[in-house]
Amino acid sequence: MALESGVPTSQKSWLDRGLSLFTDVRAGEGASALLLATNIFCLLAFYSVLKVVRESLILSEGGAVVKSYSSAGQAALLLGFVPLYGAFASRVNRLRLVCSVTLFFASHLLIFYALGAAGVRVGVAFYLWIGIFNMVVISQFWGFANDLFSTERGKRLFPLVGIGASLGAVVGSAATALVFANVGPYRLMLVGAAGLIIPVALTLWVNRRERATGRDAAAERADQPLAKTGGFELIMKDRYLLLIAVLMVLLNLVNTVGEFLLARLIESEATRAVASGASGGIGVPELIGTMAGGVQASVNLLGFLFQAFLVSRIFKYIGVRGALFILPLIAFGSYTLMALLPVFGIVRFAKILENSADYSIQNTARHALFLPTSREAKYKAKQAIDSFFVRMGDLLQAVVVFVGTLMAFGIGQFALLNLVFVSLSLVIVVAIGREYQKRTAEGASERAA
Repeated sequence: MALESGVPTSQKSWLDRGLSLFTDVRAGEGASALLLATNIFCLLAFYSVLKVVRESLILSEGGAVVKSYSSAGQAALLLGFVPLYGAFASRVNRLRLVCSVTLFFASHLLIFYALGAAGVRVGVAFYLWIGIFNMVVISQFWGFANDLFSTERGKRLFPLVGIGASLGAVVGSAATALVFANVGPYRLMLVGAAGLIIPVALTLWVNRRERATGRDAAAERADQPLAKTGGFELIMKDRYLLLIAVLMVLLNLVNTVGEFLLARLIESEATRAVASGASGGIGVPELIGTMAGGVQASVNLLGFLFQAFLVSRIFKYIGVRGALFILPLIAFGSYTLMALLPVFGIVRFAKILENSADYSIQNTARHALFLPTSREAKYKAKQAIDSFFVRMGDLLQAVVVFVGTLMAFGIGQFALLNLVFVSLSLVIVVAIGREYQKRTAEGASERAA
C-alpha cells in the first residue's frame, strides 16, 4: 500500500486529499483544519465589515485628527484590558474563555446599534472598541488553535488555517463595499453581531471533534482554568516571549513607517497627475482612493497566493525559524531600494511585496512560535503581544514620523531610518530562532522519552 507522509493513503478521506494540495494533511486531519480555517474566515470577514463601519463613523463624526488621537487611546485601553483578560482566563476553561469573550464583544454591537439609532454620536467609542476587539478575538483564536495542535501538527496545518484568514479579509471588504451605501453603518453592526455567533459554534464543534478523535494536544488540561500568572508577567520572565514581543514592536514600526511613506507618495503623485491633466478628469481625493485601493487589491491577491501555495512549502523546507527571516530580508531589500530610488513606482512595488509577505508568511510564522510554549503563554502572553505590543509599534511610528517631519526628512531618509529598525529585527530573529530550536528539541526529547 502506498504511503504518504507516513499514513496509508487509503485512510485519507476525499477532504484530506483535496486539502493536501495546500499543505501536508494526514488522515482525519482535514475536517478540523477546515473548521478552524472557516472560523478565522468568519472572524476576519466580519471584522472587515466592521472596519468599514469604523472608518465611516470616525471620519464623518470626528475627522482624521480625531482618528489619529483615538489610535493612541487604543494602546492605553489595551494596557488595562490585557490584565482583565488574563484574570478571566484564570477562572474558566478554554471553551468558556473563547466563547464568552466573543459573545461579550458581539453584545456590544447591539449596544452601539441602539445608541446610533437614538442619534448618539458613537464614532470615537466605536473606533476605540474595534481596536480592542480585532486584536483580542483574533489572538485568542490562534491561542485556541495552538492549544489544540501539537507543535508538529501546527507547523503543518497552520498554513491551511491561514488561508481562511486571507480569504475572510478579502471577502468581507468586497461584500461591504457592495452593500454599504444601501445598508448603512448601524445595520451592518447587527450583521456583525449575528455573524460572530458562527465562530462560537465552530469553536464548540472543532473542540468536540478533536477531543473525540483523541488528537487534542491539551486534552488533559483543557477543562482547567489557566494559572494566575499575568500576560505581561509571563513576557518579562521568559526571554523567548520577550524577544517575540520586541520583534512585533519593531516589525510593526517598520511597516507603519512604510505605510506613511507610501501614503505620502500617493498624495503627491495624485496631486501631480491632476495638475498635469493626466488624471482622466477625476479629482485628487478620488484618484488617491483609486491608487490606494489598487495597492490593497494587489496586496490581498499576492498575500493569498503566498498563503495558499508558499507558506506550507516554506515551513516544510526551512521551518518556522527560516520563515521568520523572509519578511525582514524583504524589508531590508525594499527600504534599500527606497533609499536609493525614492520614487512612487519603487515604493509601491516594495510595499506590496512587504505587506503580502507580512500578511501571509510572517503572520503564520508568528502564530506558530507559540506552539512550543505553555498554555498560559498561548492565551495570556500571546494576547499581550498581539494587542499591546503591536499597538506600541503604532505609537513609536507616530513619534518617528513626528520627529522626522520636524527634521524635514525626505523619503530616502525615512527609508534609511527603517533600515536601522529592520537590522535590529534581524538580530532579534536570530535570537528567537535559537530559542525556538531549543524548545522544539526539548519537546521532541520529552516525547521520545
